[in-house]
Amino acid sequence: MAKINLLPWRTERRKQRQKEFYTMLGGTALVAVVIAFGVVKFYDNLLANQEDKNTYLREQITTLDAQIKEIEALDKKKAELLARKAVIEQLQANRSQMVHLFDELVRTIPDGVRLNSIKQTGENLTLDGVAQSNARVSSYMRALESSGWMTKPDLSVIEAKGEDKTLPYNFALQVKLTKPKKEGEVETEDEQLDEADESAGGGAP
Repeated sequence: MAKINLLPWRTERRKQRQKEFYTMLGGTALVAVVIAFGVVKFYDNLLANQEDKNTYLREQITTLDAQIKEIEALDKKKAELLARKAVIEQLQANRSQMVHLFDELVRTIPDGVRLNSIKQTGENLTLDGVAQSNARVSSYMRALESSGWMTKPDLSVIEAKGEDKTLPYNFALQVKLTKPKKEGEVETEDEQLDEADESAGGGAP
C-alpha cells in the first residue's frame, strides 16, 4: 500500500489560513482606523461649528452692549433736554406772573408804607419794610390779600425802632404767590383745605 505524506499540504494550508487571518486583521484594523478618523473628524466639525456659533454670539453680544450704552446715553440726554424744557416752560409761565406781581406790589403799597427788600423762596415772598403805624401795615396786608396775585399774608415782625421818625415801625411779612382765578374756575381741593385752615385759625393777623 502506498503511503502519502500530508505534512506539506497541512503546512501550506496553515500558512494560507495565517495569511488570511492577518489579512482580515489588517483590514479590520484599517476599518477601525478609518472609523476612528471619521468619528474624530465628525466631532472636530461639531466643535468648529459650535466655536463659530460662540464667536458669532460674542460678536452680537458686543454689538448689543454698544447699542444699549448708546440707548442709555440717548435716554440720559433726553432726560436732560426734558428737564431744560421744563425749566424754560416754567420760566416762560412765570414771566407774566412776575410782571403782574411787581405791578401789584407797587399798586398795593398804601401811603405811609415803604418796602426795603423783597425775597422770593419758591412760592413764598418775604417783604421787609417800614411803616407809619400798625394800621398802615394791616391795610397793606388786606391790599395784598385782595390783589389776586398774593394770598395768606403773615406778619412775622413789627417793631418800633426805625430811625426815620415818619416811618418808625419796621415790619416783615410773608405772602404766598398765586394766580387769579378765571371766571368760572373751580378751586382745587388743596386751595379749599388751605382756606378752611385759615378760617379755623382766625385768618391773617
